[in-house]
Amino acid sequence: MENHTSPEDLLHSGYRDAAFIAKALADENRLRIILSLAAGKKSVSRVVEELGLSQPLVSHHLKELKRTLLVTVERNGPFIFYELTDRRIVSILTELNELAANLLANRTTF
Repeated sequence: MENHTSPEDLLHSGYRDAAFIAKALADENRLRIILSLAAGKKSVSRVVEELGLSQPLVSHHLKELKRTLLVTVERNGPFIFYELTDRRIVSILTELNELAANLLANRTTF
């Protein structure tokens, strides 16, 4: 299901919804976790192992990603698995990363 929002719609909404999601994405470790989950559903320990981050840090970021509806949680016995709510976030992050790389490559001052 695709939902296309026009720039006019965004202007009238005050970008509130986009800002809500963008704020959650404003952390490199959260972006790394999202990209890790792009390969599919994973447990916290698997994400910890893949990214080399501490378990409390990964749990903190997953909690924030859940709060902002970017990941879903599934319990299976003693294990908790996380999964991306919508795979479009990966393509959005890819485009954002390309934009950032282009802008930063052309900067003359900071």
